[in-house]
Amino acid sequence: QVQLVESGGGLVQAGGSLRLSCAASRNILTFNAMGWYRQAPGKQRDLVAAITRGGSTNYADSVKGRFTISRDNAKNTVYLQMNSLQPEDTAVYYCQAHYGMDYWGKGTLVTVSS
Repeated sequence: QVQLVESGGGLVQAGGSLRLSCAASRNILTFNAMGWYRQAPGKQRDLVAAITRGGSTNYADSVKGRFTISRDNAKNTVYLQMNSLQPEDTAVYYCQAHYGMDYWGKGTLVTVSS
């Protein structure tokens, strides 16, 4: 079965940067799209960024200009570069892949201190 493993979360001060990684157990070009979602305390799980098989990207308005989604096909890995982090970015970040159905990682926690 498809496995997605996130890494790179941690504690960072406001204004700092982190890069999250999502390693997939199969060729990521198999998927129609992959993305990052986040769920903050008291909030619903929302899309942060997505990348399609063809390389098109989409971002939530709240992260445009600060976050960048990218991929390394040879490593079957999708990345989320997060810059200018703010306390409001604190959340569990989940990797997602879609191919007929949605597959989810278990999440990695990002905590941004003020």
